[in-house]
Amino acid sequence: MLIKRFYDTRLAQASYLVGCQATGDALIIDPARDIQQYLDAVKAEGMRLIFVTETHIHADFLSGTRELVAASGALAILSDEGGAGWRYGWGHEPGVRLVCDGETFMVGNVKVDVLHTPGHTPEHISFRITDTKATDKPMGVFTGDFVFVGDVGRPDLLERAAGVRGTMDAAARQLYASIQKFKQHPDYLQIWPGHGAGSACGKSLGAVPSSTLGYERIANWAFNVKTEHEFVLRVLDGQPEPPAYFAIMKQLNRDGPPKRAAGRPTRVGADALRRILAEGGVVADTRKTAEFALGHLHGAFNVPLGGSFPTYAGTVLPYTKPIHLVVAEESLDDALASLASVGLDDVAAWATPADVTGDLETTPQASPADALARAARGEVTIVDVRRQSEWDEGHIAGAIHLPLSEIGKGEGLDRIPRGKPVVLHCESGGRSSIAASVLLAAGRGDVINMQGGISAWKKAGLPIEHLEVTPF
Repeated sequence: MLIKRFYDTRLAQASYLVGCQATGDALIIDPARDIQQYLDAVKAEGMRLIFVTETHIHADFLSGTRELVAASGALAILSDEGGAGWRYGWGHEPGVRLVCDGETFMVGNVKVDVLHTPGHTPEHISFRITDTKATDKPMGVFTGDFVFVGDVGRPDLLERAAGVRGTMDAAARQLYASIQKFKQHPDYLQIWPGHGAGSACGKSLGAVPSSTLGYERIANWAFNVKTEHEFVLRVLDGQPEPPAYFAIMKQLNRDGPPKRAAGRPTRVGADALRRILAEGGVVADTRKTAEFALGHLHGAFNVPLGGSFPTYAGTVLPYTKPIHLVVAEESLDDALASLASVGLDDVAAWATPADVTGDLETTPQASPADALARAARGEVTIVDVRRQSEWDEGHIAGAIHLPLSEIGKGEGLDRIPRGKPVVLHCESGGRSSIAASVLLAAGRGDVINMQGGISAWKKAGLPIEHLEVTPF
């Protein structure tokens, strides 16, 4: 048997190839949008792809299952669990097999058991594999977003990201029941999760790529709570705000991810981008925050091409308009692939940073000491764009808390008083620069970015306000 892991560091997302070396049959689990990597890997191993499957309807990236099936001729295996509303809308297309708990399929000599593991989502399934030529005992489980290293999948996304009210408490109880059932497996069972550290699908995921059930019994908090009530309280507490694009991903992955459009965007100059912005179009400037601050086109969004690029792009860029990029030529393909990973396929044009010349806008910067002094005099409003959990750990007294996820959706902007400048900050200055560009594009003038964020504030010894937290 062969197992190969693929990992997208920007989305902290894992997918897997499972193959039988005796027969040459192969399975891909939870494929990302870049399907060529799987086709190349199967070919390199001298195998043929017969199945493509996924553990659930994903919220954080656009699934490659449908496109990979079309390109390879493999059979798609999808969950038929979950009830009305969260079954796959494309599940009855040709080349799709719907499965439920207890069903089995074979990848050559590798037996794959379907386990319904609801909680993160109602339809979630995991895949237990057994190398039947070696033993009748299972080797491990591909747990998707059910069990991670050190954590479990968050059960609040249907309510907080997809807007299905009143579901997260029931989902948390489902997740608890799934864990109790999963505990019946032996300690040696290997666990291959769908995400690692940095994913928004949990709150404290480990960076180790795999684990065992025995180790998770020791180290994973979710396996050591005493009651369902305690579990529900703890699993729902402190979950990060879901990025704004999660609801769109849920819908697209449920109803059928579209095939990527062929062709490449056109290169244009600064004047063309100015006309686009004047007509209400979208320009995403992928330069680092410091470069963007020194000079950019008025109305452009700053979405730095860094480790969280697809998440931030999905948070602030609209899915209803063509996107125009400012990006270094050598980084264009990287940017296009990252945007496609979250379903932002409509990139119409691009320009290099050197092309962006002429009358440019700057983003004023303030040191923490200057921000404090001006706030004390009532001259500015400080806005904290970090996540709720970061705010709870300590924040600036008198600041308004408005997470980037809400700013990206255009929510809560009326909570920022008008009539005086706004000083935005995050942990280190990156997210606040993105938020500043959104406010500037929305017509809010006098926007200032606090250099170094609250990390620099703390380093300068400036005061922090803490909330009293009641332990469980």
